[in-house]
Amino acid sequence: MPDNSIDRTVSRRTVLKAAAATGLALSTHGLVELLAQPTMRLAMAAPATLPDIQFDIRAFVPPAQTVDGVVVRFGPVFTRFVTLKLARTPDLADQQRLVAALAAIEGRYPFNPGGVFVFMAYGIPYFKRLPGGMRGGLVRGYIPRLRSARNRLALEEAVAGPTDVARANPGIKKAAYHVPVAIEANDVLLTVRSDVLGHTSDVVDWLLGRSNRLNGAFVASPDFNGLLAVTSNRLMFQQMGLPRRVADEQHLPFAARVSDRSPMWMGFADQQASGSGPPEITTFQGNPSAALTSCGSADYMRNGAIQHLSHVILDLDAFYAVPEEPFTERVQYTFRSNPIPVLGSADQYSGGGGPAFLDNVFQGVNDARANAAGIKTFEGEHRMGHLAALQRSSRAADGTPIHIRMDGPGYDSMDVPDGRAQPKLQFTVFVPTADFFAKMRRNQASLDLVRKYGVADEDNGLERFITATRRQNFLVPPRRHRAFPLLEIAYGLHGQSLAGHQTVS
Repeated sequence: MPDNSIDRTVSRRTVLKAAAATGLALSTHGLVELLAQPTMRLAMAAPATLPDIQFDIRAFVPPAQTVDGVVVRFGPVFTRFVTLKLARTPDLADQQRLVAALAAIEGRYPFNPGGVFVFMAYGIPYFKRLPGGMRGGLVRGYIPRLRSARNRLALEEAVAGPTDVARANPGIKKAAYHVPVAIEANDVLLTVRSDVLGHTSDVVDWLLGRSNRLNGAFVASPDFNGLLAVTSNRLMFQQMGLPRRVADEQHLPFAARVSDRSPMWMGFADQQASGSGPPEITTFQGNPSAALTSCGSADYMRNGAIQHLSHVILDLDAFYAVPEEPFTERVQYTFRSNPIPVLGSADQYSGGGGPAFLDNVFQGVNDARANAAGIKTFEGEHRMGHLAALQRSSRAADGTPIHIRMDGPGYDSMDVPDGRAQPKLQFTVFVPTADFFAKMRRNQASLDLVRKYGVADEDNGLERFITATRRQNFLVPPRRHRAFPLLEIAYGLHGQSLAGHQTVS
């Protein structure tokens, strides 16, 4: 990592001014890279063996730290989500090629924030390519089932949320971004994380056969013979104050109201250590706090999980509206009203109007009901808090979260009706089952409580400020099976060639 922050700041200003002077527009990815600050992390010893839970990077990033009295853990600054479709059903040679490619990446880059973290996940369209598809014996024999309903698999397709713009929700209207949600149909999700944006693009370009260079050295790109086609390439960034710097540079109308300390667009940090469970609880086999599937300790998919990916446009003009949305309103929408976490500053608007780092406190599964009913709430109002609503179902009986959220800001034009770059929430979460996430998303909206207790639309948490335009669920296999899972079993059961085979169930 560069250690000369003064030189980098000068370079950033020079590039931005030069682009403005020549009329050239930086890509939003380039803009974010220039505005990010150098990341200095404490050196730490890491295990020699990489985790079988692909996304378990606890031992490879610095430990949690305290910011403004809140314990937080920051992941890599940049995360790139690349969705892919397959031109054909992969064969055993493709599987071995992917095994070797992933090993090559981890041989050239250290498994830490200064290097890269790479995760592989697979959507239902991939599993439909296997013999029998989603209803066949192969898939149903190896993907775990819900303990609560043994006829259902842990992997099910994403569904529209109750406040998404969708045919199933005719009464839902979004003021600024009325964009219908699409349930995507990608075969593969590639997630690449690093403190260095260039590392993420280097890995993607090399893996897709574009460069023959990996971390500055000649390494022949894998030849997948046209197998992989990119359908989207989404960038998430996460660093204290970076959303505000982007807002200032882009002259966004609400820029002065964004916290200059928060890593998130909406002003409140989402990286509290208490807000995510240990990786084990999010896997198919679970841990002593919660186990939601039939997966056993010796199963093929042990240490696997479900990864939900969605793309969300944020209506920050409305979220930061003056005088309608002071800090006291925004903090209640995000957390709860019983009690209001903090009243904020005398100036309720400038710089966020209050602290960015607040504890993610669990007040029980009935907390949202009390808020909706106006029981001991701030100013006696009937309001929903985003986190209180999620906590109706997001935690185990002992209070441990059964999920790991890995969300953060984005800034691009994808799915924006007028084609302009807008603030985004790039959202992904690791959970034990698709059903678990679907229930958590229904509770995020809590329309049952909203209707029962007469909560006004403008007081229903964050729902009116967010528009999800894309959703999909993926299965994250364990590391040992991360390259085209079940393919080797399919070949063993069904002969030596699956070329051209595709079963749609």
